This record gives sequence, structure tokens and C-alpha cells, in this order.
Amino acid sequence: MGCLAGLGWFILLVAVVNIEAQNKPPIKINSKCFGNLLRVDVSRLGGSFLEVSAVINNSSIILTPSVSSKCGFTIKKDHLGNAVIYASVQNCFAQNVDDKAFTTKLGLRLQSDNVVDKFYLVEETCYISSWASREIICKPNYMEVSVKKAAPNDYNLPAYPYSDPRKAAEQPMDAGSRIATVVFLTPEERVMQVDEAQRNGYGISSTPTRLVLRSPNPSRETYTKDVAGVPMTVLSTSIIFEKTKLTTQVYAGAACPQAQGGVFFTETSIRWFLPRRIAPLICPKHFRLLEVNMGVNGRKLEASEISARSYSLTLDDLYVIVEIPIGAAGCQIKSHVQDGQYFTSYMNELMLELLWTEDDTNEDTRYKVFLPVETPLQLQPPQVIDATVPKEMMFKALIGPVGFDVMLKNIRSPYEVLSLADCFARGFKVFDNMSPNGCSKVYTVEVPFTDRVVGQMKEMGVTIYTLYLTFGFLVLPKHAPFTATAYLRAKLEDIAPPSISGSCDDKNFYVLVKYGTKGFNFQTIMGKRMLNESLAQQYGIMGNDTHFSLILPSSAADATVEAVASSSIKSRLDVTLRNPKTNKTIQDFSLACNFITKLIECFPNGTITAMAITLESVPSLNPRRLTLRDPACGPTYSNDQYAYFVFTANSCGTTRKFLPNMMLYENEISITDELELGKLSQSKEPEFELKVLCYYDINTNQAMGFNSRPRRSEPYADDARGEMQVEMRVALDDSYSAFRRVEDDPITKYLQQPLYFEVELMGSFNPKVSLELAHCWATLEEDKMSLPQWDLIVNGCANSRDLHPVIFHSVLPKGRVHYPSNFKRFEVPMFAFAEDKDNLNRQVFVHCEVVICDVRNPVDVQCSDQDNTMKGQKLAVSDDPGFKSVTSGPIIIMSS
Repeated sequence: MGCLAGLGWFILLVAVVNIEAQNKPPIKINSKCFGNLLRVDVSRLGGSFLEVSAVINNSSIILTPSVSSKCGFTIKKDHLGNAVIYASVQNCFAQNVDDKAFTTKLGLRLQSDNVVDKFYLVEETCYISSWASREIICKPNYMEVSVKKAAPNDYNLPAYPYSDPRKAAEQPMDAGSRIATVVFLTPEERVMQVDEAQRNGYGISSTPTRLVLRSPNPSRETYTKDVAGVPMTVLSTSIIFEKTKLTTQVYAGAACPQAQGGVFFTETSIRWFLPRRIAPLICPKHFRLLEVNMGVNGRKLEASEISARSYSLTLDDLYVIVEIPIGAAGCQIKSHVQDGQYFTSYMNELMLELLWTEDDTNEDTRYKVFLPVETPLQLQPPQVIDATVPKEMMFKALIGPVGFDVMLKNIRSPYEVLSLADCFARGFKVFDNMSPNGCSKVYTVEVPFTDRVVGQMKEMGVTIYTLYLTFGFLVLPKHAPFTATAYLRAKLEDIAPPSISGSCDDKNFYVLVKYGTKGFNFQTIMGKRMLNESLAQQYGIMGNDTHFSLILPSSAADATVEAVASSSIKSRLDVTLRNPKTNKTIQDFSLACNFITKLIECFPNGTITAMAITLESVPSLNPRRLTLRDPACGPTYSNDQYAYFVFTANSCGTTRKFLPNMMLYENEISITDELELGKLSQSKEPEFELKVLCYYDINTNQAMGFNSRPRRSEPYADDARGEMQVEMRVALDDSYSAFRRVEDDPITKYLQQPLYFEVELMGSFNPKVSLELAHCWATLEEDKMSLPQWDLIVNGCANSRDLHPVIFHSVLPKGRVHYPSNFKRFEVPMFAFAEDKDNLNRQVFVHCEVVICDVRNPVDVQCSDQDNTMKGQKLAVSDDPGFKSVTSGPIIIMSS
């Protein structure tokens, strides 16, 4: 605070205002110390006016240009609405503690037309651990030199030699000394009293250990000197201190390069030459340069950062040379418009810091110079890059680079002018991105092919899209306009998307899928399952280069039953085509048809059959849980889609009712399990109930004809023997709609993959005959008696010792199956014999012994696994030679 005693004349130059309470700033303020300088960044100013003041004792002193140069401040606002404030730590208003800690308080007042004045207080303390004997700062608006004052205990300078005025102190200085006179060497001498020097814009202060002199740049007392070809502004003074009859003389001087001094431009780079020996500051011959550092915006850069930015710092015998590429990281682009054309200049504030020593004085000097540079204007019309990908049906243009002070105002087509708001409403996308060097930005504009500004023309199966746009830009803050034009053109082959059609007959769905344009990638979903190779083979896929077709039975698992009538069902097939990349649906297709189906059959002998089918409206219904009125009468066959019942008219709770000329037998199929009923009620699904009605004529007469002859002998009964024609096949899947042929190659399966077997009594058309599996086993040889053997079916049931037992499949009367009792179907998970575990690539043969029974005299059998076993008749296996054997194979087992 030593400078305040001599600032009484400041009262006429400053406005004193009261400090207001701080508000939460909408602007962004950062402060940081860089050695002997404090930097404060104020951003997001917009169009607001910023007034900066130094704060002392709850009052603020506005930093006008003259006060700033006198007291060590530099204030600048760039074209982007950001402000930077530099303050010397030894500024006039800093609170100094032992020349080690310097606290500066700044008041920032924000003023605008639409906002009430706001005041923000910034306070920062900078710490200096050690000073050089001499510290010099060169800023565009001032020069500052801070020199160490000699103390009585360490003063040992030799007598005054006229060749070096820095050694002209006659006596050591003590705390009682005061500054009396300033002698300016210009090079002729000009003497001023302290108050006169201060009135002329100089700042002079004395701290406990240092003398600080600050001069406006330039001033009348400075002069220009050419140093190694670089024009420099030189300040040379001798400061006289007085106490009683003693006087002390201290030399203080600085030399700074003039604006753009030593700066040269090429088309690609900026080069700055600073003399290695700054002659006005160096008198002795014994000069040693200890350190050279470069920086940007007051911050010293490390060697790695200099390299990363592609900067260069070199030294030769005469100069310290800085070179930076135009447009490198850390720069700013300033935009200009001349005659409607776009020009740019690149700006940067370079810094060099030198530290040298002079051997004969043992003094060191820290020299820090700031040099704002701006390149000459360069014509830089924005480039338009066509980044359109035709398949995306969107024009995409990149426009730039342009400076951050450029704003896109509108987009014009030959038919209309659109503001940015209009563009967004129309479905255009407009946004900007920072360029990689961080100095500029690039605008991106996307326009859909479907917009009315896009032209279209058809040529030989190709559509040509064209777009002609003019982009209107403004350079802020003057709103100077310029334009850039884009003409974009894209070709796109006419694309026919894949399509679905279909039809039905009395049994099947027929689906036709056309590929559309060649190369159009899509997925097909049947119901809820993806159409893969296995499913496609199950549905008998056929196709060529333009389409493929499928045949699905009305009872297919991928079809959905919508409604059930007495003699038909309404079933629906849903097919979806989907884009695998975007997961978007290309086409949804539904085909609903009525299929004639006998759900209930009434036989003359009183046997009744009924089939219950799962409906779409009751998705959680489990057909296996359905029963007749008598809960003990469950389905004979069941799966996830059907439940098939076989019972007699006098069983399972069937009631009889006499009607005129006929008799009605009535039952119903429903859920009787209370737990299942509870689940259905919680899901709010409708109850399932199927009425079973059979009508028999009472008064019908049947005519019969017969011939008689005398009986030759009494009738007798005996077991019948004869040749049975039985065939065992291997199905491709569990639909049992396609089978392996005899001439095909051997079947190849991996472990645990299922094999589906069907055994049929050939040439039989008798529903009263039942084909039964007595015994099934596997061998390694074709000979059924060969060893080893492994039982698959024992006494009509799955082998209970098998970890992966046989699974029986129900047979329903549909398609080629007219009499289900003439068929047996089962599934075997593929296995290997334990003794062959080290070599699984072996073949296996499957053998079965079958027997024929009377379906009217069933033998009830309950196997241990209720879910995988059919209820029905079974005959015990014996060694009777009347049993018929069938064999299937070979089946090749693969280990991997």
C-alpha cells in the first residue's frame, strides 16, 4: 500500500462508489496467478458493458486506460464477448505482506439495456516465493520494472562507474528513505519530482525491499532503439532517495519490443524474433542466459504441450525464435467481411520469459514480454462438403470452417427464405461443431429427400435428387452479412421393399414373400418366432431369386385360433418383415381363415371324441388341465395347443336327454382345478367352456340283407396270427410332416439333439386296431441281437433308468393320419454308449418290437412320468415269436 500516499491527485479522475452485495453471477469468472501477474477471465458477457474497478476500503476506483497503464492493469475484450484482465501483483491497489503475498480485489460491474446493473467482487492472493534482482514486464499498454533495494547489511556495490548507472548508489538505503527525484535518461537527462512524474502517467512506489517503476507505453520520456533489427521502446531512469542529508540513487529501466516488432507472417505460420541480448538492459560482457520459456495468454507452456500444439521454440546466436502454425490450437479466429466476401485473421497473445545473469554483478533479471499478434486478412470463403449418404434419404452438407463470431441466420432456396426456426419446424437439422483445433466451427445442415425444396427426376430405374441452397451468415457484433452456396446431387436406385401375400384352402395357410429390390436385407417373423432354417424346412419352404413360399397347416404352432364353431375354427397367421439394422417393421401381414374341422365326433357304438383348442382370448390356458364334467376324465392326448378327449356316452358325467325322435348326450370341457381357476380369474381372462353334444336318432329304420346256409360246425375263437406290415421312419422335426428317405445319407446328430421316430401299421384302415410299442432298444450294430444294448422303451413305458428318457408324442387325426391308433410317435435325445465315451463318432441303430391290440379292450397303464407318457392300452412284452420287429439306422453320433 506504499503507493497510496502519493495518489491524492487521483480524486479528480475516478468515481468512488459503494460496494454492493454480490449476486450469483450469470457470467463465468475465473482468476489465477501466473508468477508476477494475476489473470482474471470473464466470459459469457454477451452484449453487456463491463466496467472494472479496483476495490479499496469498501470503495472502488474505476480502471480507466490511464489508471490501468499507471497502476499495472491491462483490460481487453475480444470479439466473442469475453474479457481478460491482467494485473501486476505489485499494482497500485494490491495489499502487500512482506513482499511475499499480494492480494488484489477487483469489482466487476455489468451493464446492459435490459438488465439492472450487477456488481461482482473478485479477490485473489498471489504468492511470490523468490524475486529476481530485477523483474521486467512488457505489456501493450505499460512497461514495469521492479528492482531490489540494497539494505544496510548486504550493500556492497562498488563506487559509481559512469558506464553503468545501476551501480550509482552512494549509500545503503534504510526504511526512512523517501523518493525525491526521478531522472529520465532519454538519452538526455530530464529531471522530475515524484508528483510531476505521477501526473505525467508514471507509477512509482517503494515497498519494504523493492522499487517499482511503471511507465505508459509509449510515453514522452521513452525512446526507440533498434536491437538486432527489432525496434524496441526503452525507458531509462535514475531514482533518487533522500533521508536527512543522505541520498541514494537506484537505476531502473526497461526495454520492450514495439507492437508487431520482430513478427513475420507466412501463409501458414507466425514467426517472432526476440533479441537474445537486449542491449539497453545488459551492459557487461559476461552475460549468461539461464532459462527461456514460452507461453500463451500469460500461461507458461511445458515442452510436451509446445510439441502437442506444433509450436516451436528455438535459439540462435542473435534471437529467441517462436513459430506457431496459423490455426493451431490456442488461437482465435476473427471474422471480417469486405465486399460481401468472408475474410479471417488469426490472433494470439504470445509470451516469452527470459532469465539471465551478469557475472560481474551477481544479479539476475527475469524478463517477461507479452506480444499480441494478429495476421493480415486472408480470404477464406466457407467450403461446402457434400456428406450425403443416399440410402439414408437425407442430404447432409458441412459448411465451414468459420469463426465463433459467425452466426447462421437463414437458408434460402430458389422458392423461399427460411429462418432457423422455420428450418427446425420443417424437419431440417441445423447444428454446429467445434473444429479439431478449437479455433473455429463447422455448420452441419441435413435436409430430408422428401422436403419440397428437393428436386426429383426419374431416369432408367434411378431417382436423382437435387438441392440448391444459399446460407446467409452474419459476423458479430456488427452483423456484417455474407453467403455460401451449396448445390447437392444424389442418385438412388428405385427400391421395392419386400412384400407378403397369402391365401388359404380348407387345411393350410399359403404364404408368399417377395424379396423386392435385390440386396434388401430383412428378417421374417412367423407369429412370434423368427423364421430360421429349421422352421422354414418344417413349413416346406420353396423359392427362387424373386420370392419364397411356405405352407403352414391350420393347426401350426405359429397360428393363432381366434374363434371356434361346431364344425370349423377361425385361425389367424401373423407375418412380419423387419429391418435387422434399424429393428423397424417393413410390413405387417395377417391372414385369417375358417377351416372345416370336426371338433366333436359321435360314433354309433357310443364312443365320443372331442378336441379343445387354445384360443387367443385365453392365452394362459393350459390344455393339459382341462377335464370333462368328471374331473377324473382328462384328455387322452394334450399339448400346448390341443386337448383330445375319448370317452363313452355312459361315462365321465355325460347326461342323456330324450327329445322327439332323437336322444341327446351332453357333456362339457372346462377347468375344474381350483388353483387354475384362481390364476385365470387374476389374469381377468374369460372362462373356457366347450359344450359336447351328440344326437342319436331313435326311430330310424335300417334295411339289412343277408343270405343263409346251414352251419357246418360250431363256432370257436382263437388268437389270430398273420404278417404285419410295420414301418419305422425318422421325422425331420416334431411336426412329423416330412421324413428322411431311405436313399438319403445316414443321419448325423450331436449329443442331446433329438430324433423324432414314427411307427405306422401300414395298409390298415381299421380304427379298432391299436398299434403298441412293446420294447425299443439301441445297438451299435444293425443286428438287433448284438451287444451292447440300451433300453429306450420297456414294457410300453420310457426306461426309468435313463437320465434323458424317451418322450412320447400324441397323434391327432389330421392330414395323412386318419386313424391315430395305427400310429406311435416318440422322441429320443441322442446318446452314446458309456463304454464308447472316448470315441463318440460312432453309429447307432434303433429297434422296436410292436404288437397289435383291440382298441375296444384297452389295458390302462400309468407310467411314472405323467407329463411325458400317453394314457392308454398296453400289452406286456413276451418272447412270443408273433411280435413284429422294425429297425432304423444307422445314425451317426458326432462328438463336436
